[in-house]
Formats: sequence, structure tokens, C-alpha cells
Amino acid sequence: MTLTELRYIVAVAREKHFGKAAAACFVSQPTLSVGIKKLEDELGVQIFERGVGDVAITPLGQEIVRQARLVLEDAMMIKDIARRGQDPLAGPLRLGVIYTIGPYLLPQLVRESVRLTPQMPLLLQENFTVNLLEMLRSSEIDCAIMADPFPDTGLEVEPLYDEPFLVAVPKSHPFAKRKSVHEDDLKNETMLLLGAGHCFRDQVLDICPEFGRISADATEGMQRSFEGSSLETLRQMAASGMGITIVPRLAISDEALKGQGVESDLVRYVPFDKPVPTRRVVLAWRKSFPRSQAIAALINALHACDLHGVCPVKSAKVAKAIESV
Repeated sequence: MTLTELRYIVAVAREKHFGKAAAACFVSQPTLSVGIKKLEDELGVQIFERGVGDVAITPLGQEIVRQARLVLEDAMMIKDIARRGQDPLAGPLRLGVIYTIGPYLLPQLVRESVRLTPQMPLLLQENFTVNLLEMLRSSEIDCAIMADPFPDTGLEVEPLYDEPFLVAVPKSHPFAKRKSVHEDDLKNETMLLLGAGHCFRDQVLDICPEFGRISADATEGMQRSFEGSSLETLRQMAASGMGITIVPRLAISDEALKGQGVESDLVRYVPFDKPVPTRRVVLAWRKSFPRSQAIAALINALHACDLHGVCPVKSAKVAKAIESV
């Protein structure tokens, strides 16, 4: 039995798919499958039930995976203890980010991190909130940038910034000429939503809950909404006139917001009336994670980014650690 094999079964339990688990472990699917079969043969039990296109965990497999997570966390703590006696900023920091933040924050964050702490490269992982939480608890990543709210049991949470939402509409839409819109104005529109699993979808449905209801009337609820796999997909669908969507501020370039550039020829961004809907973006890490200065360095790098349109949140929790970086 090896730690690598334990990582394989934890990944499959999380992804419910051998191919996706192999990609998350940076190995080929045959390598992952052979490793899991070897572990099952050694233990003399079946951990996964393999079907056509899906994977189920056996009841005994559930217990094994649960214990594997604890073993992996303990193994990672041994490495962290060793690093503690060295430079806490030496070595990589494994960072997870949700899909609706990564493309817009990471380019600047990575650049600032390299500038400020070149000895601490960031190993990046994009995923859904629920998966990042599992990866945090199993020590597959060290910290994660996510949007509140989420279950934070056993985690330290540091607020980073508050990000307002805007409405993206086709250039020909009546809203395109308005200075702002109210949440109630959206009720009669065709709404473009992200698919299930995205926390941003839930945040949009908090603003427009009627679009989450399934109705027999084809003019209401889910019958008047379409789903896309990413914010970029929704943006293109809005530009083609299929409906309107809601986007976070960092997903919009300054030029597009001012009605300039190629993008503004197709889509316009309209602010909400006050109070403006927002999301709070936070950094979360395990309470047992010993590299507090590495966390502080990451927060330092984020505060050095030029994030237009968002409101940075600086608390006193890690202020001393940041000063010492």
C-alpha cells in the first residue's frame, strides 16, 4: 500500500469518474486504474463498483476512503513540520480556485506572487467549491479561493474582497441604454445561468429565485432560463441575443464596461440599483496548516493586484504575519 494509491482512491471517490480522477492526479487513466486494482487486490476487497460511464463506492470502500483521507493529511503534516524548520516560504503552495474566479484573478495573482515570493511557486487547481473543500480536508491542496458562503468546519477563512455583480445584455436590448436596473426588472427576461455545481449559479438564483423554480407554465421559472458551462459561454450567448446574464465585476474588462472595444459592439454591462448584489471572495485553509507566512504571502500578493471595481477587505487576523513576510 502506498500514499500514491491512497491519493488515487480519494480522487476517484471525489470525481466519481476514473478519467477525471486521473487528470486531477496528473497520471494516465491506465496508471490510475492499475494502482487502484493493485490496492484492492492487496486488501482483498472491492472499493469501487465499476459501471458503464459511472463509478460507485462500496460501503466498505466508503470507510477505506475516509481513512485514506486521514492518512494523507497526516503524511502531509509530516512534510509541513519539516518545512517549518526551514524557510516557510520555500517550496510550492498548492492553491485551489473556483471556476468563476480563476480566469480573471489568477493572471495577476501569479504575476505578483512570482514578483514578491519567487521561491514559493503556486500549483493551481480549478474546481467546484464542493470539490475544493474535499481537497482541502484531504490535504490535496493547501488553500483555496472561493466565494462565501460555504461550510467552513475546520477551516480558517480570510476575506479578500467584495465583488459587485452586473447585468450583461445584448447591445440591442432595451436595458443597454439604461444607467442601472433593479432586480425586479429581470423577472420577465430570459436568464442565462451556469450549470449545477457552480456556486455563482446559486448566488444568481438568490437575486432572481423565480428562475430556479420549475413551472408547468412555459413562460415561467426554469422554462425561461438556459444553462451554460462557463461565464464566457454565457457572455457569448447573451451577445447573440439568446437572453441576459449576470456576471461578476472581474469578468469584465474596463474597456467593455465603458462601452469601448470589440466586445462592446455585441454586449453591454448595466449596473444594478443600490443595494448592489455582491459576493465576498475569501481564502480558506486548514486550521492545522503550519505555513502561516505562506498564507500571508499569498494574501500580500493578492492585495498587490490591481483589481478594478472590487472592494478589498483587510482584516487584522493575518496582519502581523503579512508584515513579517
